[in-house]
Formats: sequence, C-alpha cells, structure tokens
Amino acid sequence: MFWQQLVNGLTVGSTYSLIALGYTLIFGVLGIINMAHGQIFIFGSLVGLVLMTSLNMPLGVALIVAVVISAILGLVLEYTALRPLRKKNVPHLASLISTIGFAILMEEAMHKFFGADSRAFPQSFGDTTFDLGIIQIRSVDLVILGISVLLMFVLHFWIQKTKMGKAIRATAENTDTANILGINTNMVIVVTVMLASALGGVAGILIGMAYSALIPTMGMTLGFKGLAVLILGGVGSIPGAMVCGVMLGIIEVFTVAYGDSSYRDAVAFGLIILILLLKPEGLFGRKA
Repeated sequence: MFWQQLVNGLTVGSTYSLIALGYTLIFGVLGIINMAHGQIFIFGSLVGLVLMTSLNMPLGVALIVAVVISAILGLVLEYTALRPLRKKNVPHLASLISTIGFAILMEEAMHKFFGADSRAFPQSFGDTTFDLGIIQIRSVDLVILGISVLLMFVLHFWIQKTKMGKAIRATAENTDTANILGINTNMVIVVTVMLASALGGVAGILIGMAYSALIPTMGMTLGFKGLAVLILGGVGSIPGAMVCGVMLGIIEVFTVAYGDSSYRDAVAFGLIILILLLKPEGLFGRKA
C-alpha cells in the first residue's frame, strides 16, 4: 500500500512540478505572479483533447497542439496584458490584476467553446498495467513520469548551458544591466512567457491522462497548486519547483490514502502557511 501510493504521488507530483516551473520562469524574469497560467494551459490541453476524441488524433499530435496553443496564448498575454503596463512602468500589482482579468476571459472562452462539463480521455488509453510485486503501475503513469522528468532535466540544462538560457538568467538578475550588455530583454521575456505556457500545456495533457478527464474549471485549482509549489520551493528557484512539486503530490496522495480526501486541497495551502511561518524564503530560496 505504501509503495503503491508513493508511485501515485510521484506521478501527480511530477505534473505539479511542470506547472510550478511555468510560474517560476515568469516570476524570475518579470517579478510577477501570472494568475492566468492555469487557465491558459487548460485551454490548450482541451484543444488537444478535442482533437484526440473528435478527430482520432494520436497522443503525440494532441500534446504538440496543446503546447503550441498554450504558447500562443502566452504570447497574447504578453502583448495584451503585460507589455503595455511594463512600458508605462506601473507597479507590479497592476500586472497581477491584469493577469487575473486575462484568466477570467480565458475561463469564459472555455465555457463558450468546450462547455462546463468534464471531457474524458479515450477509454482505451493507458489501460495496460504492469505488476511489479509490491506495486502495480499503469503504462500511462510511466508515460507521465518519463515525459515530466525528461522535460525537467532538459529545461535545467537549457537554462544553465545555452545562450538563451543565460540571457534569461541575466534578465532575471537585472533587466537594466542585461540591456546594457546587449541582451534583447523584450525577446527574452516573450520566450520566457511562451516557454512557461508551453510547459503548462504539457502538464495539462499529463494531468488529463492521470485523471482520465479534463474539466474547464480546473485551471484555477491547478494554478493554486503551482503557486503552493512556488512558495514551498522558494520563489524563482527552478530546483525548488522540481523537488517541491513532487513532494506536494506525494503528500496529497498519502493524505487521501491514509486520511480524508476532503482535505486534499487544504494540504497545499496548509503547507504554504507553515513554510511562510518557519522559512519565508522557501526550502530552496535565498534570504533577501
């Protein structure tokens, strides 16, 4: 029972890590919390799911479509809700409110295009189960874990080793200095927002695979989970987002298995309060 729940927690937690990475990237570069993140990637994921169910598209195509749509919506967010305010040098609170407005628009758009009911993944997908003695693992769980871990390592390598990754880190450190050094910070911000949204699109499809369905209204709840991971790991810490996303998933699953399922969502926010009281900078964050 313990090991089975641990595997389930790893599966769920890896998707939380991808969501939190999107928040971390945007906050690191822009210094704001993108409250529309959850709605953006759920919209993209629903488009991918509709292609799977209505046009019999394979999972790979649906995943690519979810990534592309989510990235495009991130681009729209940058040009309509973030950049105009940034040019006017308004307080970050204004940008936060602007992303909330964008989130509401996305929520209404999802109701218009997809309705309010849940949309199920194809029944035949991921039915194969492997019996490993102490645990049983579904093929879909292996796919989720494999894609999540691969993306996290690729992102970490890309941020640390590539020219664009270094430009993102420089912009996150100080935008003015990055401009002086010849870095096109506007392009860096566009790439960051699109990358964060694209990662969310992958996470949305993987969450749909894990729960066998997607609900248009689940973007807000998942967005709050990502925020919880962001605070737990330390704002702006990519390793913190990776580790604490998995940790939150494991804690949630064990809460349901050995406690009360009604407390599942409360666990994330209880941890936020606890961490803010004991270690405000987060488990992997640095003191200001």
